[in-house]
Amino acid sequence: MTSSSSSSGGDHHHHQSQSTSPLFFEPDPTLTNDDLKPTTSDQRTFTGLEMASLWVGLVVGVPTYYLAGSLVDLGMAWWQGIATVVAANVILLFPLVLTGHPGTKYGISFPVLARSSFGIRGAHIPTLLRALVGCGWYGIETWIGGEAIFLLLPETVKQSTLAKPLPWLGTSPVEFACFIVFWSAQLGIVWRGIDGIRELEKYSAPILILLTCCLLSWSYVNAGGFGHMLSLSSSLSNSEFWSLFFPSLTANISFWATLALNIPDFTRYAKTQKDQIIGQAGLPIFMGAFTFVGLAVTSSTKVIFGTLISNPIQLLGAIGGVWTKILAIVGISLATITTNIAANVVAPANALVNLSPSKFTFRKGAMLTALLGIAFQPWRLLQSSESFVYTWLVGYSALMGPIGGIILVDYYLIRKANLSVRDLYTLNPKGAYYYSGGYNLAAVAALIVGILPVVPGFLNKVGVLGSVGGVFTVIYNNAWFISFLSSGIFYLMVSSVKRNRDNQQQMEPLLPQS
Repeated sequence: MTSSSSSSGGDHHHHQSQSTSPLFFEPDPTLTNDDLKPTTSDQRTFTGLEMASLWVGLVVGVPTYYLAGSLVDLGMAWWQGIATVVAANVILLFPLVLTGHPGTKYGISFPVLARSSFGIRGAHIPTLLRALVGCGWYGIETWIGGEAIFLLLPETVKQSTLAKPLPWLGTSPVEFACFIVFWSAQLGIVWRGIDGIRELEKYSAPILILLTCCLLSWSYVNAGGFGHMLSLSSSLSNSEFWSLFFPSLTANISFWATLALNIPDFTRYAKTQKDQIIGQAGLPIFMGAFTFVGLAVTSSTKVIFGTLISNPIQLLGAIGGVWTKILAIVGISLATITTNIAANVVAPANALVNLSPSKFTFRKGAMLTALLGIAFQPWRLLQSSESFVYTWLVGYSALMGPIGGIILVDYYLIRKANLSVRDLYTLNPKGAYYYSGGYNLAAVAALIVGILPVVPGFLNKVGVLGSVGGVFTVIYNNAWFISFLSSGIFYLMVSSVKRNRDNQQQMEPLLPQS
């Protein structure tokens, strides 16, 4: 950044900017506060190990436990199920590390990064879309945590009148109370901000790994080895396998596609790029290992109990015993909290801060996210049918694809990883990211181009449209890939055309291009 660029957009701050150094610019108060400012070097405390333990905390949870199991239910062999999960996460590693890079390089969160491609004001579009998915998931994860508490209550409480559902509430007072207990427990951690989250993830990771190993060895001993699981072969023909593989790959990618967007919210606290990359590289390994545990334990329940128990909470209830219950409460609560806070609180909180920095701090944003999590009424969402929730969430997170494509094309192909931090915080029309009225119309158009082809398949899945052409089904099944690529390519073309036009308008033969 040259010194000449640091004096252009500062003219509406009369006396404030004495210093012309780009590091000490006076940003627009409507665009910044302590949570949005680039992180300073002493705020950057995440080592590679701590980034990795963040991922352990994210991975170990009830939804992940189900992942490979549901694939085996659909007819895959155990190794095919795990291979699908690992493949999805290896693919996802690329957007994760690539999007994480500007976070570490400039110390900026996802909403601020989004300003560079979508425009200073346009950034609200991707951040609020991401936030909505976060709030929905937050409620669902919290409900899962509450269910764990409910499951382990004494039978007398479960049989009482208070455990009967009330029509207006949609659930029973006891279950709702469990939900609120769990909801409140999480707030205590969120209240401490990003450092509270980091501490939690750091100390939980070893405990979660230990508990997972206990569960695995329990099932190994009681089922007399994993022979049963390993003998389950695939019940699919070759063509059937591939037609199942791609939708499953997309579903597994969308599982973390939300985080692939707002990973700068975490990498901005990483010490170096190396810490960021090493910390993330563990993801496919953790996912593979944990889904293996989910599979092995689930298939061993057939031998031990005579029926398949795919829900880990029910399984812990079936094992019985006071100590099991205590361990189960601790384990499931930890697993759920570590996933929930990192995956579903940080992004919406930052999005709200970005929406109105004068009103929202990270704390207040997190509080509102938690309240919205109740407003989403997750028990109703989960009741209607599990498949609807996952249709809705996967359909929705497939809309995360185009945002990722646009941001990555903008950052790497158009800006060559060079951002002017100054301009990210100014509303001056001359600023590099002001575009037209603060919105980058090319990015908004590209977003729509990416989303439109997915819509027919989505409506068909939800049951609004009867039958759609086979093409649309294929597009929906591969929604993340197709929308990611189509938005990215469209954005690249429009931006290149626009840039060539701009260059022709301002021919400056006197200034050699440095």
